[in-house]
Amino acid sequence: MKYLKISNLLLLLAVSFFLFNCTKSNKTKNEKESNTYVIKNVNVIPMTEDNNVIGNATVLIHNNKIESINDSIPPEATIIDGKDKWLIPGLIDMHVHTLSNGSFSQGHATRGSTVNFNTQNLMTPYIANGVTTVFELSGRLGHFSQRDKIMDKSVIGPRMAIAAVIDGEGNEIKATTPIEGRQSVRNAKGLGYRFIKVYTWLNEETFKAVIDEAEKQNMKVVGHIPTAFDGKPAENLFVPHFGLIAHAEELSKQTNDFSYEKAQEFARLAKENNTWLIPNLSNMVWISKQAKSSESIQNLQSLKYVHPLMQSKWLNSNRFYGASPKLIEFYDKQKDFHKQIVKAFKEEGVPMLAGTDAGISGIVWGFSLHDELELLVEAGLTPEEALTSATRLPAEWLEIGDKIGTVEVGKFADLILLDKNPLEKIGNTRSVSGIFVDGKWLNKNVINSMLQKVEQWNNANKEKYQWKNRKNL
Repeated sequence: MKYLKISNLLLLLAVSFFLFNCTKSNKTKNEKESNTYVIKNVNVIPMTEDNNVIGNATVLIHNNKIESINDSIPPEATIIDGKDKWLIPGLIDMHVHTLSNGSFSQGHATRGSTVNFNTQNLMTPYIANGVTTVFELSGRLGHFSQRDKIMDKSVIGPRMAIAAVIDGEGNEIKATTPIEGRQSVRNAKGLGYRFIKVYTWLNEETFKAVIDEAEKQNMKVVGHIPTAFDGKPAENLFVPHFGLIAHAEELSKQTNDFSYEKAQEFARLAKENNTWLIPNLSNMVWISKQAKSSESIQNLQSLKYVHPLMQSKWLNSNRFYGASPKLIEFYDKQKDFHKQIVKAFKEEGVPMLAGTDAGISGIVWGFSLHDELELLVEAGLTPEEALTSATRLPAEWLEIGDKIGTVEVGKFADLILLDKNPLEKIGNTRSVSGIFVDGKWLNKNVINSMLQKVEQWNNANKEKYQWKNRKNL
């Protein structure tokens, strides 16, 4: 009897082991099936330098990378019909301000954040619009937490590059002397930042020291031109290693001469200094709109996807609305001059990157990049040049061009499937049929469902999140 029981036990263990391995095998097979996709008969716009469109192509995606183009199709692959559709790289917004957890009141020493944002809700508008990489230009430690959630796949969101802000007044990192500036750069690097954003209120000596130290620390610099340079010759603005200007507005604030000749001077100096530009046309367009009328915010179709706290701020505490006629006239002149800057920089061959200032009132995360691309085309770029500014060139500046920015074998599968050709009309970037986010396929129904969840949550929490009561949250 004893031996029988042992025999039965051994048999039971053997059967259990067999079933476990079968389950494991089936799980592995299912995982392979869910991680292998083929887009058939699709028109590929690779956004490489030659950008030769590949018609009627077969694109194989395995795990999170593009494994082949026009090669064999594995039997376990999920097939996506790409007939009469267009495949482009995921878009990159090079100037965003993403909300992150924080507090509007000081509280006690062990108190945590009083405003906690749902990370998925914040990231969904980016993803729904095919924005698969963002450059966060108001970097805080909370953004690292968001990035970690995206990387461990608990949140579907864009890749995040994060810049530390160094300023002469109350921003995240304050520096008022060259010594403080240099130490701030080193501190930022120690915290894990890869980029430095210089800001408006730095004095000239500290501004130069920050940029010089960043070069020594192998950190690229983006940002504002400080007011300390007001009234000084234009060539003074272009400090070596100041690699990227965050707005065309930074140039228009340095002059009262809004002529094309002045735009050409800025372009020539930028070219000589290897300083690239984020035109950020959306910024002044929306400032001008709000200055004239609050209806521009009220009628914004994508407002429903904005967190209710920000909806309340944009509608009830809008710092631009109510500007004087003289100031509105100045905004409009700046707005027109920014188009001249785009034309001059294109003529000079200075690379320009698409960025929107998303998070500034009226500029909605994700949705705004399509607006910016249309504004760039209005200012003189071709649709292909505008697309380049939101794909290959940003990836190159961020030094991840070997990973994203083009549709090529070996790169991450950050891709947008469009119903219409964006090379014919740039507004066709809005015709999203589906999106690959780091190899994860989201069809239109899934995208709409994700957006609906954000809208429903926002509507349900409007009363709780009123800007005037933010200190009591």
